Amino acid sequence: MAEIVMPRLSDTMEEGTILRWLKADGEEVERGEELVEIETDKATMTYESDQAGVLQLLAAAGDTLAVGQVIARVGAAAAGALDGARGARRDENDEEESRVRGELTQAVGSAAQTAAPARARGEPAPGGEAQAPGSEAQAAGSEAQAARTRVKASPLARRVARESGVDLRSLAGSGPGGRIVKADVDAAPARGTARRAGAAAPERTQGQALEGVMTAKGETSVVELARTQQAVARRMAESKATIPDFTLQIDVDMEACVTLRTQLKQLSMPHGAGEPRPDAPDARAHDVPTYNDMVVKAAALALREHPRANGSYRDGQLHVYARVNVGVAVAAEGALVVPTVFDADEKSLGEIAREARALAERVRAGTITPPELGGGTFTVSNLGMYGVRSFTAIINPPQAGILSVGALAARAVVHEGELRARHTLTLTLACDHRILYGAEAAQFVARIRELLEAPAALTL
Repeated sequence: MAEIVMPRLSDTMEEGTILRWLKADGEEVERGEELVEIETDKATMTYESDQAGVLQLLAAAGDTLAVGQVIARVGAAAAGALDGARGARRDENDEEESRVRGELTQAVGSAAQTAAPARARGEPAPGGEAQAPGSEAQAAGSEAQAARTRVKASPLARRVARESGVDLRSLAGSGPGGRIVKADVDAAPARGTARRAGAAAPERTQGQALEGVMTAKGETSVVELARTQQAVARRMAESKATIPDFTLQIDVDMEACVTLRTQLKQLSMPHGAGEPRPDAPDARAHDVPTYNDMVVKAAALALREHPRANGSYRDGQLHVYARVNVGVAVAAEGALVVPTVFDADEKSLGEIAREARALAERVRAGTITPPELGGGTFTVSNLGMYGVRSFTAIINPPQAGILSVGALAARAVVHEGELRARHTLTLTLACDHRILYGAEAAQFVARIRELLEAPAALTL
């Protein structure tokens, strides 16, 4: 009998949550069939079975397990063992139910016998106030009823419902055993609407004990972090605690890049056309690279020439990678996600533009997959679109550095001995001093500037 363990679906994954099983307990499963939907620290993806046979589930939907823990077994022998286990559980359940029913009947009868003479004399039953016969049964029934009516939902469904203002109690679950999954919340008509005053609040977890408590700081609300946010917090804290970093800043004259992009936009227009009509945009306009795409391409070419910047520090050793895979930081809803442009040094500027745009769209749509988020060897982060002139991003461990891109703007600079308005931007390179030293890091970022100030090399 083969074991199926919680798979490692990303470089940083340490545990995963089973959102729902796509195959039922005891069902035949084929190799390559979709088996289970797993939520990781970065995304949600479907895992395919690498075994064939009868499925025996060892973990339920909603369980969170560490990577490598057994979640199921598959094999021909699983069927008999599974039937035996089910029979044993049924026998145990029947025996327990009979025992509880007998004890409950006996308790109710005893209470009735004790209370009858007292009621005949007009006295309260022993123990205080008079109780109607069967009150114990009613209390036990109420407790059981409360357990049965507790909303069953996956952690992801609870988070999406909380963010969308959807009452889980109004939904019918389509997951195993009636469990509510993310798709049920997405289909709810109340999705995206604000929670009305007085509406039922979502279930409070242990981390939300202070919600609604008034203190000197006002009313305190505790917000539960999503798994992606928890992963970002953990890795950023790890970076600041373990990486001895330093930063370099350099200003780049982007006038030639502005001219190049203007020419590329003109070439993307239909032949013989002037300015494209807003109501009829040409599809080729989406291939026009942004300035950030140019920075990614320039960084990739510079990484190829400075291989140490394309490495990492691990256990006292320097690991230098053959592939240049540049991660591009994308702001998602409430989180920061870094999809990867693989082999960026070998791709054309247009290919990088198309791929980076597609990755960003999948991040914001929540359809990005863990393989697209792993394998990065260097990262580019851009806040220039928000008017930030310069900033220092935190290194994504175990990478050697991260390049921060500031806002592109026309500024007064001295060019060829004269004061002129030129388009410039500021690049900030944060480096791991265990891998890159000052002189080498300066040469690396200077090469990026050289490529951007003569961008014809980016188009080759």
